[in-house]
Amino acid sequence: MQTRRAFITRATAALGLAATARHPSAASHALPSLTAQEASVQLAPESYPETSIWGYEGRTPGPVIRVPQGERLQRRLVNDLPEPTSVHWHGIRIDNAMDGVAGLTQDAVAPGQSFDYDFVVPDAGTYWYHAHNRSWVQVARGLHGPLIVEEAEAPEVDREEILVLDDWLLDRDTGLIDDSFNHPMMMSHAGRIGNLITANGRFDLSVPVRRHARLRLRLINASNARIFPLQLDGLRGWIVALDGMPLAAPEMLDDILILGPAQRADLIVDVMAGEGETAHLPRIGNDDRPAPLVAFPVSGSAAQRPRAAPGALPPNPGDGIPSLADARPLRLVMAGGAMGRMESAVLGGERLGFRELAAQGRFWAFNEMAEMTQEPLADLSLGEPVRLEIVNETVFPHAMHLHGMHFREVRDGRPAGPMRDTLMIDPRETREIAFVADNPGDWLFHCHMLSHAESGMMTWIRVT
Repeated sequence: MQTRRAFITRATAALGLAATARHPSAASHALPSLTAQEASVQLAPESYPETSIWGYEGRTPGPVIRVPQGERLQRRLVNDLPEPTSVHWHGIRIDNAMDGVAGLTQDAVAPGQSFDYDFVVPDAGTYWYHAHNRSWVQVARGLHGPLIVEEAEAPEVDREEILVLDDWLLDRDTGLIDDSFNHPMMMSHAGRIGNLITANGRFDLSVPVRRHARLRLRLINASNARIFPLQLDGLRGWIVALDGMPLAAPEMLDDILILGPAQRADLIVDVMAGEGETAHLPRIGNDDRPAPLVAFPVSGSAAQRPRAAPGALPPNPGDGIPSLADARPLRLVMAGGAMGRMESAVLGGERLGFRELAAQGRFWAFNEMAEMTQEPLADLSLGEPVRLEIVNETVFPHAMHLHGMHFREVRDGRPAGPMRDTLMIDPRETREIAFVADNPGDWLFHCHMLSHAESGMMTWIRVT
């Protein structure tokens, strides 16, 4: 395994020291391939040329991977890109060696080489996979796809729709991806926000439905930094799972659903719009008005009347509420960014002022560290309960993602709410989470505004 210092310098190390060896299972049998490659797709309207993207199997989003709960997922990553890459299986409580974090759990896979991923999926739900080497670049170029772990007993619905939400920063003249990935404005502000919004790679996605049909919508926010406020129009719906983990009881969605970067939501919705009408899943724009996202034109009828409210999805294993009586207290303070108050932080073992940090592309810090550290945020014993206070001293929101484990938010002094793997924390806000360190290994904990992670917002936790 590379050292933490190698992870800090991963952009350089990945180009010169990428892995050439396959996982040992490669010698025994060939696995289904997942090829990362360049391709051209029609993202923008047809008045624009095709956009050159990086995608799995030449598509964006990549192919849907479906696995029954408790079964093995096996894929051979084949790298046909011009730079090293890796795959992270987001939200899966996975064996650490399969987590796909280049520089922490594996070496990046060099161009022309491959790596075998082979692991059991313990939890049913909606997850996704994406590149985790230079991810602020590679995910923005299209390297992501949906991962669905199917329950033994699925809810009764007429159909299921996976909706991968994304945004793209394109050159307005050429339709090509803007390559200003390291622009200080993106790094130090809200992140890389695109000017073209898509669902399943389309700016005008339309899904024909029937009146009173019951749908399961699996929503995945695959964007680098965009927060999607979503509503239902002509649909009646319930939230049944967040980040893949079932809610104890469905919650009626009668207001706005906030879906931050990397977050997912499962909805059960009934089509209430009449025949010849169009229902919508709109996003709320900057002017607080609905903007088009996904259209559901209605034709025909699936039932005479709406159905009763759905029941809860079956719980996943290990979703109990952790006890805080003997929990280890931890604290993470987020600082920096534009209009922030961070005067200095440590980089390369030296304390530097904010201007010096910015000159090296570092705009953010965790606990005054503007880099991945040699030592973990915490060295935990297997099975140890933890309560982690997260203080956001910045003027921007952050989507904090914990690899390898799930957590609950602490409210009124006790763990409550659904299990999550990614938590939105608003500006100047303090939140607290609790989890059990039940998965051994070195686990990344970072902001999923991927430009923020690249410019300082990463740490890690060790479970032994």
